[in-house]
Amino acid sequence: MQKPQQPMEFALKETSPKIGAGAVTSDKLSCTYDLVEQMQYLYVRVVKAKDLPGKDITGTCDPYVEVKLGNYKGVTKHFEKKSNPEWNHVFAFSKERIQASVLEVVLKDHDVVLDDFMGRIMFELNDIPKRVPPDSPLAPQWYRLEDRKGDKVKGELMLAVWMGTQADEAFPDAWHSDAATVGPEGVALIRSKVYLSPKLWYVRVNVIEAQDLVPSDKTRYPEVFVKAILGNQALRTRTSQIKGINPMWNEDLLFVVAEPFEEHLILTVEDRVGSNKDEILGKCVIPLHNIQRRLDHKPVNTRWFNLEKHMIVGGEQKKETKFASRIHLRLCLDGGYHVLDESTHYSSDLRPTAKQLWKSSIGILELGVISAHGLMPMKTKDGRGTTDAFCVAKYGQKWVRTRTIVDSFSPKWNEQYIWEVFDPCTVLTIGVFDNGHIHGGGKDSRIGKVRIRLSTLETDRVYTHSYPLLVLHHPSGVKKMGEIQLAVRFSCSSLINMLHIYSHPLLPKMHYIHPLSVIQLDSLRHQAMQIVSMRLNRAEPPLRKEVVEYMLDVDSHMWSMRRSKANFFRIMGVLSGLIAVGKWFDSICHWKNPLTTVLIHILFIILVLYPELILPTIFLYLFLIGIWNYRWRARHPPHMDTRLSHADVVHPDELDEEFDTFPTSKPADTVRMRYDRLRSIAGRVQTVVGDMATQGERFQSLLSWRDPRATTLFVTFCFIAAIVLYVTPFQVIALLTGLYVLRHPRFRHKLPSVPLNFFRRLPARSDSML
Repeated sequence: MQKPQQPMEFALKETSPKIGAGAVTSDKLSCTYDLVEQMQYLYVRVVKAKDLPGKDITGTCDPYVEVKLGNYKGVTKHFEKKSNPEWNHVFAFSKERIQASVLEVVLKDHDVVLDDFMGRIMFELNDIPKRVPPDSPLAPQWYRLEDRKGDKVKGELMLAVWMGTQADEAFPDAWHSDAATVGPEGVALIRSKVYLSPKLWYVRVNVIEAQDLVPSDKTRYPEVFVKAILGNQALRTRTSQIKGINPMWNEDLLFVVAEPFEEHLILTVEDRVGSNKDEILGKCVIPLHNIQRRLDHKPVNTRWFNLEKHMIVGGEQKKETKFASRIHLRLCLDGGYHVLDESTHYSSDLRPTAKQLWKSSIGILELGVISAHGLMPMKTKDGRGTTDAFCVAKYGQKWVRTRTIVDSFSPKWNEQYIWEVFDPCTVLTIGVFDNGHIHGGGKDSRIGKVRIRLSTLETDRVYTHSYPLLVLHHPSGVKKMGEIQLAVRFSCSSLINMLHIYSHPLLPKMHYIHPLSVIQLDSLRHQAMQIVSMRLNRAEPPLRKEVVEYMLDVDSHMWSMRRSKANFFRIMGVLSGLIAVGKWFDSICHWKNPLTTVLIHILFIILVLYPELILPTIFLYLFLIGIWNYRWRARHPPHMDTRLSHADVVHPDELDEEFDTFPTSKPADTVRMRYDRLRSIAGRVQTVVGDMATQGERFQSLLSWRDPRATTLFVTFCFIAAIVLYVTPFQVIALLTGLYVLRHPRFRHKLPSVPLNFFRRLPARSDSML
C-alpha cells in the first residue's frame, strides 16, 4: 500500500544555508563549525582594574564596568570597597545588529542614588583586530582611563577587544547582546551548555535466606518477607514458603542507581503479623561502593550480613546490641547490561554500563543547529506574545543545550556539536523549547521535537533540511509550531567495522544470557528516567525535568486511541503487499491478462521440471527488485509524519481521552476503575501491535534503501545466494538446512544469530511516529 502523503505544511523541506565548506580534522573530534552559518561578533573581555581612586567618604569605591555599543549595554557585577577588582567577564555583540562606529567601555562607582563616572575607554570599530580560530587567544592589555574630555585620569583597566565568530572559545560563556533585556540573575539560564547523563547501573540483590530470626510472638510461625529500599525505589520478596526462624527465598530484586552513589541499600526482614501490620525482625544498611561490580554472567560470591534489631524506647529508636540474626545475600552491580532510560524504539546508546566492555567508536556525528522560523508565541509579556527559544539535543550520554535567543520568533543559533558514534542503529533527538525561567517562575514549554536515525543517513553527506515542529494539543489537535533548520553529517572511520556491527546483537550479551522480563524493563526504565531527570535538574544551569521527560518520551506507554489506530494502519500497510500478491495471483488464475498468464504457466512448468532453480530464482528476483527500488530510495532523513500518526484526522473525543489525566478525572468511582483498567491493558496491546508493525516494516526496509548499508548487504547476499544455490544441488541444500534446524542443543547458542541481529537493526517507520 502506497504511503499517503501528508500535507505540504507538515512536510520536510531541503534547504541551502550558507554553511562553511571545512572538513573534519584528523582527530575526528575537532568541531570546525562548517555545518552552520558563520556569525560575526565583537568580543570585549573585561579582565581587571588597578589604582582606582576613592569616590566615597571612606576613600573607597564600588567599581563596575559598563560596555556600550549603540543601543546595547552590558554591565559587570560591582565589588564593594575594592580598588583593584577582577571581573574576567566577556561580552559579545552580534555584528549584524551593530549600529554604531564606536565602542565605549565606562568604569563607574556603584552608588545608592546615582552612580559616579570614574573614566572610560573608546575604541573605533574599524581599528579592532580580527581573530580567526584556532588562533591563539588575544592577550589583554592595560588601558589608561580618560575623562569625558579625553584627558587621562587615575586608574587603569585591562581589556581585550577583538572581532571573532561563534567558533571562538569565549562564545559559550559570554554575555550576548541578544539577551540585553535579561537581568544579571538570568544570564546563566540563557547560555549554551553541555551536560552528561549520570552513569547508570543495575543493582542486583539476590535474597537467599535468613537465619535465627526472633519474632516477638513465639506461639506462631512467622510469615517472613524481605523489603529492599534504594532511594525512592522499594521492592519486596514473596513471603517465604518455609514458615520458621530460618526462611528461604532465593529471589532477585533489581534497582537502578547512578554514580556517584548517594544512597545506601536498606534491607529489612519483616513478619506479616496481621492484615495491615508488619513487624521488623531485623535491618541492615549496605553502602553501594562496597558492592562487587560484575561484568559477565558468572555468579558473584555470597555474603552473610548481620541484622540489627531496632526498638522504640521512650519515643526514640535504639539499636539492640545482643542480636545474632543474619541474612544471606548475593549482591552485585551488573555492568554487563545497558541501562535503558530511553524508549527502546529511539535509543541513542546501546553500550553496557562497564567501560571495559565498550568497543571502539566507528565514526562521529555532527549537528549544526542553524535557526528556526515561524515560531508561535508561547507566553505573554507586556501585553504581547513572545518566545524565548532554545534547543536541546541528546545522543548517547551527552546532552547539549543551545543558548536562548530572547524575544524572537526567528532565532538564529548557528551552534555546532559533535558526538562519537558506537552503533549506527541509534537515534539523535532534538527538541525545541521556550525558556520559562528567565524572568522567574513558569516551566519550559515544548515547541516540538525531531528524531533522526543514523542508519538512514549516507556517510559523509551533509543533510540540510528544515523540519516542521509538530505538537499535539487538546482540543485543537496537531499544530505546527514553526520549523527548525538543521545540518547533520555522519562520518564513518571504518566502513568494514560499521558493516560488521550489523551482525552483532543489538543489546549487550547479558540481555540474552540472563534476560529481564518486560515488566522489569518497564519499571527499571521509569526509575532510570527519574534519576536522569533529577540529576540534570541539579546541574547549573539546570536542565529542567519537563525538558528531560519530553526528550526521553516519558509518556510513550500511555493509552491513546489515535496511536492504536495509527499502529493498526501500519500493520495494514505491511500486509497490503501480501494482499496485492493475492489479487495479482487471482487475476492470473482468471486469465485477465492472457499473456502474463501464459508466461506464468511456462515459468511454473520450468520450476517443476527443474526444482533446483526455485531458490536461485527467488533470490535473483529479490536482488532485481532491490536494484530496481534504488531509484526510489529515500533522499531525506525521516521526520514526524502527521498522516502516519493519524494526527491530522483525530476526533475531538479521542483527543479528550488522550489528554485525560491518569488516573482519569471522571467523577464516578466505577467508571474511573474500569476506564483506568482499560487504558492500562490497551496500552500494552498498543505496544504489542506497534512492535508487530515494526517487524513487518523491517522486512520492507530490506530492499527499500532506507538504510543504504543494510540494503547493500542484503542485496549482495541475495546475489551471492542466487549463485551458490544455483551451483549446489537442491537435495544438499535441503539436507543441510534440515540438519541445522534439528541440531543438538550443544551446538546452539543463547545469543541471537547473525541474520536475527541484522534484522533487528533495520529501520522502521516508528521513527516517524508522533
